[in-house]
Amino acid sequence: MDQLTQLAQQIRACRRCVDAPLAAPLPHEPRPVLRVSTTARILVAGQAPGVRVHASGVPFDDRSGDRLRDWMNVDRATFYDEARIAIVPMGFCFPGLDAKGSDLPPRPECQRLWHDDLMRALPQVELILLIGRYAQLYHLARLGYANFDRKMTEHVENWRHLSQSSPKIFPLPHPSWRNTGWIKRNPWFENDVLPALKHEIAGILL
Repeated sequence: MDQLTQLAQQIRACRRCVDAPLAAPLPHEPRPVLRVSTTARILVAGQAPGVRVHASGVPFDDRSGDRLRDWMNVDRATFYDEARIAIVPMGFCFPGLDAKGSDLPPRPECQRLWHDDLMRALPQVELILLIGRYAQLYHLARLGYANFDRKMTEHVENWRHLSQSSPKIFPLPHPSWRNTGWIKRNPWFENDVLPALKHEIAGILL
């Protein structure tokens, strides 16, 4: 069994956030969600599964996923072909809801226990989509970028520089429909960032 397969099995069996949590225990049974392979050259680094993904076990199996696939210009079959695209959220399980009914932040146990080893087991990745601030903070720090703790908008604005790195990086807002206002206020995202992102993805998936 290769290292990546072993890691993925251990992550899918993980119960740390229930049995030995760093904060309040996860309020439901864990259901870690990720898709990885030794051949995927694109990594979708997200935040954490939502309630619908917790029920289905399929990442981005919701309206946010529809928008993300549109941003990438890929169909569902391609998006879920883990031989080509890996999907690794910062929190592998649905973290639960806060008092206002919004998703809680990704569980801290996942990053501390698994992410460094998991990234080392994915050396073939050429393009990383950093979806949302939590993924941006971790991966930009991991890859040695200065000023990695900027606000999400500043990270996305820096896409030209980051897309020339190795691996290439595209910071993105979360594709939640709650961010429609942000997209409207920042037309450069659809006009400049998304065409470049689609071009990069098309070149890798040829």
